[in-house]
Amino acid sequence: MPKVTFNTQHKSFYSSLQKKVETYFKERRIKKTGDQRLFFKAFLLIFSAGLVYVLLLTVRLHPVAGLLLCGLMGFLLATIGFNVMHDANHGSFSDKRWINEALSLTANLMGVNAWLWRQKHNLIHHTFTNLDGVDEDLATTSLLRMGPYQKKYKVHRYQAFYCIPVYGLTSLMWTFFSDFKKYFTRKIQVTALSEMSYGEHIIFWSSKILYAFLFIGLPVYLLGFLPFLAGFLVMHLVLGITLAVVFQLAHVVEATHFEDAHKEDLHIGQEWAVHQVRTTADFATGNPVISWLTGGLNFQVEHHLFPRISHIHYPVIQRMVKETCADFGIRYNGYPTMWAAFRSHLRLMKQLGIQ
Repeated sequence: MPKVTFNTQHKSFYSSLQKKVETYFKERRIKKTGDQRLFFKAFLLIFSAGLVYVLLLTVRLHPVAGLLLCGLMGFLLATIGFNVMHDANHGSFSDKRWINEALSLTANLMGVNAWLWRQKHNLIHHTFTNLDGVDEDLATTSLLRMGPYQKKYKVHRYQAFYCIPVYGLTSLMWTFFSDFKKYFTRKIQVTALSEMSYGEHIIFWSSKILYAFLFIGLPVYLLGFLPFLAGFLVMHLVLGITLAVVFQLAHVVEATHFEDAHKEDLHIGQEWAVHQVRTTADFATGNPVISWLTGGLNFQVEHHLFPRISHIHYPVIQRMVKETCADFGIRYNGYPTMWAAFRSHLRLMKQLGIQ
């Protein structure tokens, strides 16, 4: 892969911001990880998903009601991903490592291998955000042109109209294709993977088998193939769209910056933290419902700067980030509502498709 470096000579922005954040937690003597609010939310979401799963397999439902519940199941899995899996895989759900490791496996119950997800998300995406050619989040499929340095095809002219249905394929691709491609090629796009332990190999295969049993084998046996297929596709359609839209609104919008890392070594002129601010955007941070459902991922700038701090603290940290950005003359990217961010995403997709 091309060598990517950041400016390490001037790190005054992040040093100043870190000092403010550390002082906040130290003076109040509170942990940076989750608290009772997060634990209760995790229990509520996991319990709700389990209840819907049992209802779908044991209660004779009208087809429309069954499909609506399958859609709800997909949405609940997405919220578990945002609130539980995401924090746990960053080590910020709890101050106890075993709890983080256990809850990180909720990714596997969604069909995605947690170890591979950490390599893709924690190590690559959080380091090389919006670096086209390295950040795999920008390279989902050739059907979509998600950055100005990607090759353009004629079909991209219409991508603003069809991108949402394509996003519906996200979780299906992760579960049945992307994970296996990473596993066997030993790389994520151009980045070689670290060595996978023997235990992680066992978890990879056993969790894939368990997922196939819980979400394919058992439903087919109890409900029949066609009802299973319809419900399974609806579940993944809702799951995929929910996951993809939330992440796209944080990085693929008009306010964010992109870099080309396809061919040559790249030196970023700013420190890493400034690059994170430039390539990331917040949205709807004043909406408590969206913040609750998305696990604070609408505070994406704060998350990228402090990924090991639980999302329950992001509203407070946001004030420090905005203040420090203003002090250093750094533009802070944010959209007041989710709808405003969504429209910006569609405008950018239209622009990328015609320019």
